Amino acid sequence: MAERLSVLSVREAGSGTPLVLLHAFPLSARMWQAQLDELPGTDGSDARVLAVDLRGFGGTELGADAPSLDLLADDIALLLDRAGIEEAVVGGVSMGGYVAMAFARRHGERLAGLLLADTKGTADTDQARANRERVASAVLARNSVRLLVDEQLPAPLLGATTASRAPELVAHVASLIEAASPEAVAWAQRAMAARPDSLADLRKVDVPSLVVVGAEDVLTPPSDAEALAEALPQSELTILPGAGHLSPLEVPEAFNTAVRSLLARVD
Repeated sequence: MAERLSVLSVREAGSGTPLVLLHAFPLSARMWQAQLDELPGTDGSDARVLAVDLRGFGGTELGADAPSLDLLADDIALLLDRAGIEEAVVGGVSMGGYVAMAFARRHGERLAGLLLADTKGTADTDQARANRERVASAVLARNSVRLLVDEQLPAPLLGATTASRAPELVAHVASLIEAASPEAVAWAQRAMAARPDSLADLRKVDVPSLVVVGAEDVLTPPSDAEALAEALPQSELTILPGAGHLSPLEVPEAFNTAVRSLLARVD
């Protein structure tokens, strides 16, 4: 039986339409600060933003369960229970998008809207799964996540525009990665490697949906976003110029504008 976490660390701001935001691998809810600052609106009534630390990241413990994105999706359902929220707009970037898709599959009746940013609906290839296991094994063996900084920054995690114009953001993302534990990194890599294809399930998700992708995203490029948007019955697709794989961090104003358009479509 899966373990129920006693504490799921959440950063929260505002009131109104609940918006649950799920972070990218291997970051934490700290990546959503611009959304926490801006999306609630000047009067605090536009959205109730809940930025979650997924298991093992930020302030949330890892627990002893086997790696599974379904487990992370169930954690979000439990969070909604504890917060007294019946339905929410659920969204995520990269790994957070995978968790949002698992939530839609497992708890679709609680979904008021869906936000998928810089992510994809297909399962990993054999090559991708092998690479995830390489990284998982390496960070555990070295007891360090420095490998991720060396291999991911600035490219391919951030876009070329960000790499050239925003060295301070590159350094900020490096600090977010370095805060992750090797155990959480390995767990998350193995959970992502085991995820199923989600495109068929997304065709049943008949709620307002938004797919966002950075125009310079080479990890999950616009073609992956187009496939997601095509699968979702009520989708809009937004491609953000000047952004790579972490569009909420790279172009927060444009990202927030797109999210507001989604919130306006939610009953």
